[in-house]
Amino acid sequence: MATLHNPILRPPTAVPAINLNSGGIILRTPCLILRTPPLLIAAKTFCTPPRAIATQKHVYPDPSPEFAAAETEKFRDELLKKLSKERDTYGNELQTVVNVCAEIFSEFLRKDYGGPGTLLIEPFTDMMVALKEKNLPGAPLAARASLLWAQNYVDQDWKDWNSESHE
Repeated sequence: MATLHNPILRPPTAVPAINLNSGGIILRTPCLILRTPPLLIAAKTFCTPPRAIATQKHVYPDPSPEFAAAETEKFRDELLKKLSKERDTYGNELQTVVNVCAEIFSEFLRKDYGGPGTLLIEPFTDMMVALKEKNLPGAPLAARASLLWAQNYVDQDWKDWNSESHE
């Protein structure tokens, strides 16, 4: 048979197995096992070892204080609108909740945000922690609304800001 000498294909063989329940021997169903000869294909495919590809570093621009101020005001207005629908949750604390979130968001924009690809989760977890520490209501809802707003608008607003004459 020609396949007996082929190092890739080997004939199927029955392999005995022990049945632990009855103590008897069972024959397993024979199967075809494909094996590749060691290093024969690899040696022909790669004449030289693969080299690491140098990665390019992307340099993000510095945060823009002007953008941070304008975006924080937009954020504050939109968050106030969104959370005002939850008057039962926030009651008289609505403005305080929005102010805490806006302050943390503003600080992030002024210090860390350098354009698309630099929006981090930390300021939004910081919002939730700060609201909880101050015993303000609706911390998870406010932090989530803030994060969703930022994901939907901040990167595009940055692109728009930098495409205009705000520089």
